[in-house]
Amino acid sequence: MKFRSLVIASLLVLPALAADAPAPTATAPASTKIAVIRFQDAVLTTQEGRQASAQLRAKFDPRKTQLEKRQADLQAMQKKIEAGANTMTPDARAKMQEDLARGSRDLQRAADDLNADVQQEEGRIMGQMANKMSEIIQKYATANGFSVVLDVSSQQTPVLWAAAATNISADIVKAYDAAYPVRTAAPAAPPAAK
Repeated sequence: MKFRSLVIASLLVLPALAADAPAPTATAPASTKIAVIRFQDAVLTTQEGRQASAQLRAKFDPRKTQLEKRQADLQAMQKKIEAGANTMTPDARAKMQEDLARGSRDLQRAADDLNADVQQEEGRIMGQMANKMSEIIQKYATANGFSVVLDVSSQQTPVLWAAAATNISADIVKAYDAAYPVRTAAPAAPPAAK
């Protein structure tokens, strides 16, 4: 009942406020240009983003491969325990199960450490690149008359629909690559003929 009385009271106040508002002018309001960007995808699509992604893989893939091998070893141990359930002595089976449990805990800790290291490194790189990307977006939006640029990378972004023409991701990637070119190592010179 209280909600209904609030609605009725606000309906009575609105006409009174409208009476005090200035009369609309004859000129049409300026249109607002809005653009959308998939910010994270744009960062990762830049030359610098692709290079950073390759460097992360080179840095962390050996640890990932090592963890995958340890996981395969533990799975083989589990199968051995299951296969020998009827033929193993209770002491041998208990020892293998203890080794399996310890190995699983160690593997989980190592995987958690790897994930934390990857996330920390990704966060550092994304933070640096996001600052530069934000500058590029601001310059681009100002130069092209956009009033608002919305990041639609996340599904939590309240944009339900946007025309493809409003997506400036590709233009921002081009501008970023032009402003921050990636320096690649020069190819090694071929050996001189003797």
